Amino acid sequence: MDAADLDLLNGFQRDFPLTSEPFRVIAGQLGRSESEVLTALRRLQADGKISRVGAVFATRKLGVSTLAALAVPAMRLETVAALVNAYPEVNHNYQREHAFNLWFVLTAALSARLQMILAEIREQTSLPLLDLPLLEAFHIDLGFDLRHGERKLPVAEPQTAQQTAPVLLSTLDRHLLAALQPGLSLVSRPYLALAQSLGCSERAVLARLRGWLQQGIIKRVGVIVRHRELGYRANAMVVWDIPDAQVSAVGRALAVEAGVNLCYRRPRRLPDWPYNLFCMMHGRERDEVLAQIDALRARHRLATCPHAALFSTRCFRQRGAWYLPAAVAGSEIREHRRAAHCEAVAWTS
Repeated sequence: MDAADLDLLNGFQRDFPLTSEPFRVIAGQLGRSESEVLTALRRLQADGKISRVGAVFATRKLGVSTLAALAVPAMRLETVAALVNAYPEVNHNYQREHAFNLWFVLTAALSARLQMILAEIREQTSLPLLDLPLLEAFHIDLGFDLRHGERKLPVAEPQTAQQTAPVLLSTLDRHLLAALQPGLSLVSRPYLALAQSLGCSERAVLARLRGWLQQGIIKRVGVIVRHRELGYRANAMVVWDIPDAQVSAVGRALAVEAGVNLCYRRPRRLPDWPYNLFCMMHGRERDEVLAQIDALRARHRLATCPHAALFSTRCFRQRGAWYLPAAVAGSEIREHRRAAHCEAVAWTS
């Protein structure tokens, strides 16, 4: 990757301009033309190096999610992965090195929908399944420094599942959320294109996005990169069995380590799954990540705590969370537009 692409990806993973012509603003900061920036982003997306330009939502403020895993025989892996991917609520789906070898993230607007999907997957596969909802978040999704392989910004305050109450969305909010799921269009005025798809004004869309950022419903707006395609191919989910009385303190300590890109607590599922603390670590080489893990164990006195490094070996899906299936969302939007135009006042009152 050349320096110009690296500057573009490293500089705009968050704080993406919420203005009428955001790519012109970015171009001015980089000393490039708007056309060059758009061409570069389209190329990087076509090459799979970015998944989208758009919003990352605070999952638990909009619905429910869980990390799930299946123990799949090797000969069935592709078939089962395709079955899992048939659900639009699945946004990440990876093969990892473990007896539980297929790991996927489910996100839905309602708990009943999420549990129904898990039940269907259990029934259709007849395989052991782990359901591991988030219990406490220590560090999640703040961006990634592509030069050094580290997170870009300080860690947020830890939050437990009980501390975050879901936000009730209006019909108009649901329409905007659904339209945002695939990402912004790579055109000169992406917010105008988004507004026109909903039948409302660009000003209304921008006002709502700014409001969601202030409320913490959106964690960031920016370029969403794919680590693996950008050279960070040694990606490990490192799991730890930490005594329950110590797990929050250890999680907070690991979360401030530069090499730890995600850190959160999830439940054990005995006897199959004894681990309760999860870290994501990314590196260019496997040995680099293993050395980082050894350093963490020594620095935080974790040598006696059982752990495992589940390196990802294959990506079956990686995209942003979809709270509303596309067909349902599209139907809602069409019905709404037949009934009335959405006005800016509806989103700012």
